[in-house]
Amino acid sequence: MRTKSETKRREILQAAAAVFQEAGFERSSMEDIRKRAGFSKATLYSYFASKEELFMEIVEEATESQFEATFDALDPLVDDIRQALAGFGLRFLSLLYLTPVQAVRRLVAAEAGRSELGRRCYELGPQRSMAAVAAYLGKAMAQGRLRQADTAVAALHLKGLLEAEWIDPFMFQVLEPPSDAALAASVERAVAVFMAAYGPLPA
Repeated sequence: MRTKSETKRREILQAAAAVFQEAGFERSSMEDIRKRAGFSKATLYSYFASKEELFMEIVEEATESQFEATFDALDPLVDDIRQALAGFGLRFLSLLYLTPVQAVRRLVAAEAGRSELGRRCYELGPQRSMAAVAAYLGKAMAQGRLRQADTAVAALHLKGLLEAEWIDPFMFQVLEPPSDAALAASVERAVAVFMAAYGPLPA
């Protein structure tokens, strides 16, 4: 059972997320969030010192648990590299396109050039993600399951292939919620292309 303090904290985060999505980070204020949450100014500031702190908390909550689950799929002990990459790819796309992370990504993109929030969110999300993927690919290359290549570039190529069929509709906000079957089919195509480029060289 949640404590009273945790319930208030959750209500503040929900109010802040709604305000940020409606007005954007720059045009939002702590007063707007306070009014939406229905708490006093003292109560709001006792939980969060600034809207920047609130924003980063929302970003972290939107990504952390899914991030861990997604990258748990990168198991170096799975012998079938295609299976491992497909499992990762499906979880990765589900994280990006089937959860509230979509709204957070758009909000971050809209505000990225106006403050240090963009850099902080980049370090928290894409930079950390690609480092984990590059490390996994490096192990697969060392085991001979992939050909030797620049692991950072290979990780970016994999990400680009996985998102290729979704990124433009997402950016222009015309993306309908994709089905599991559609995501799985796109992942299969992406992994096939990736393996054509990075699969082991013939003996």
